[in-house]
Amino acid sequence: MAKILIVEDEETIRVGLKYYLEAESFKIKEATCSKEAIEFVTKESFDMILLDINLPDEDGYQTFQRIKKIKDIPIIFLTANDMEISIVRGLDMGADDYITKPFKARELVSRIKNVLRRSTRGNDSIITIRDVKIDMKQAKVFKNGVDVMLTALEYKILLILALNPNVVFSREKILADIWDVNEAYVNDNTLTVYVKRIREKIEDNPNEPKIIETVRGVGYKVGETC
Repeated sequence: MAKILIVEDEETIRVGLKYYLEAESFKIKEATCSKEAIEFVTKESFDMILLDINLPDEDGYQTFQRIKKIKDIPIIFLTANDMEISIVRGLDMGADDYITKPFKARELVSRIKNVLRRSTRGNDSIITIRDVKIDMKQAKVFKNGVDVMLTALEYKILLILALNPNVVFSREKILADIWDVNEAYVNDNTLTVYVKRIREKIEDNPNEPKIIETVRGVGYKVGETC
């Protein structure tokens, strides 16, 4: 049973999250501010933290950095702010995911399970696909040993596919996994652009991709990894 710390000052949201997550068999602890969150993290072990950006005593970005100095715990940001610059800032800091309010409980549960699945790979933090290596601890990608500069969203798309080799992901599923389904900044057309950019950086021949394969009429997949 995974133990999750909810750091959220709005009682209605906090109670709702607790209800839904306990129904999914998660063990829940609640904090209403950064100070409480830091105290809990210092004294207890958690498998994940749901961290609100707008806390009464300091913003969630500062709390995120303080938590990471204590323990390397997977963190998903929760916020009502859907500005792209704020979202990218959170991802670039190293957040495992980011979801805007209001969100669908089923979507949040799915994202939590995805992040937990990634974090429980233990010491197996390197994924190899042909001549490309993904170092999940550093959140970096290397091709033939050379660091490939991916944006936060490019990395996220590649990682979703690489963590599920030979699984065909529909475009809708990828969009739901990387962003709020109602988010305007990433849509079907821009996903095509992101995949094209990733291929240009990691494929030998982007016009004949061997790593991110297109499954016509469905979506994308990657082949065997090691």
